Amino acid sequence: MLQGVGGKRWVRVCVVAAAGVLACAGSGAQTSLRSVPAAGAASAPGMGYQLVQPAAPMIPLPAAQAAASNCEPGPGGSVTVRIGHVAPMTGVLAHLGRDNENGAILAVEDLNAQCLLIGSKRAQFELVARDDGGDPQTGTRVALSLVVAGVNGVVGHLNSGSTIPAAKIYRDAGIVQISPSATNPRYTRLGYATAFRVIAHDERLGRVLGRYAVEVAKGRRIAIVDDRTAYGGGIADAFEAGVLQAGGTVLRRDRVMDYSTEFGELVAKLRASKPDLVFYGGMDVVAGPLLRQIRQAGMTSMFMGGDGICTNELPRLAGAEAVLNTVLCGEGGGIDEEYLPALRALNDRFTRRFGMPMQLYAPYVYDAVQVMAQAMQNAGSADPARYLPALKAISFTGVMGAISFDERGDLRDEAITLYAFGSTRRVQVAVLH
Repeated sequence: MLQGVGGKRWVRVCVVAAAGVLACAGSGAQTSLRSVPAAGAASAPGMGYQLVQPAAPMIPLPAAQAAASNCEPGPGGSVTVRIGHVAPMTGVLAHLGRDNENGAILAVEDLNAQCLLIGSKRAQFELVARDDGGDPQTGTRVALSLVVAGVNGVVGHLNSGSTIPAAKIYRDAGIVQISPSATNPRYTRLGYATAFRVIAHDERLGRVLGRYAVEVAKGRRIAIVDDRTAYGGGIADAFEAGVLQAGGTVLRRDRVMDYSTEFGELVAKLRASKPDLVFYGGMDVVAGPLLRQIRQAGMTSMFMGGDGICTNELPRLAGAEAVLNTVLCGEGGGIDEEYLPALRALNDRFTRRFGMPMQLYAPYVYDAVQVMAQAMQNAGSADPARYLPALKAISFTGVMGAISFDERGDLRDEAITLYAFGSTRRVQVAVLH
């Protein structure tokens, strides 16, 4: 382990500084300098997995239920366990919604292949998938539809703006909800006993990124932009707090719409302020065009963001040259060395199954489905009222690491993973506990 920001423990630390080089060190290793791999280059040893997304068709949901039909009934017969999943399958976030849904499909297929018992009954898991378009009002409607459908638990929603209003509906119905990707702190601070998440929240992620921007990436003069959403504004607020805590200067704070694609006026203001680093709070579909236009204006500032921009779509949206050696992003969850083989194996199976690698949140969705099923097994029941206490007390090892929950439903160990970008792929550079 290495000492990092604020005396924290870092694993395989690699630093992208303003000069655009990657400084790497691992446990027991000497620090060395190496450039980020170019397009198509193989992963550097020990630097984690890399993902790239080609286009692929959706896989029909019935396949997720098929495997359990080959299982014999248990001593007490059989039980059908219906797991709801909500993500935007339409709209600007559809590429991430598809990634999430595919993660849920694979998790259900794997559960059914094991012929699991819940109590004395053989469990057949079914995925009940809904599209909320990332919209809060649609999110509440589909949440109500899942309640009517009698689901035993829900994994979702994808974005905080949809997850938070839906959480009350699930709470009122007594249905367990595990979000794989909603990172706004408010989600688990509403006091709902049914709300959990398997990813670090924005307050921690944003503050860590803010300190990292100043203390490690050496960005002293910083501009912040967010997309006015619960997620984007929240992580930008936390990032700003981290920057100020580390002694950095916030030159300006700007806001755009979460569907914006033209930023001429904003880029002119950013260029005039001459920041060392620009942070964007929002999703890749806006970050990409913004970054592209920043580079077209001749700005060479580092560009940074949270999990919303940390996808392999970003090089396509911004342009390969725009991201090379100059972008850092972070996401909740830490992939220490011991977990990398399982994660790589899951990504290989995911790629074979769906014709594309995992994009961003799919492994968190996979873990959320698995940990929900494990709680049901521990409780001997798929009734949410019965397995909720087991979920609160669970200690589970997923592909993204150890999962146990605090009194709010947040992870007890909220690790943060940092990534840099080659021209087409993200590369893991650091894990902070």
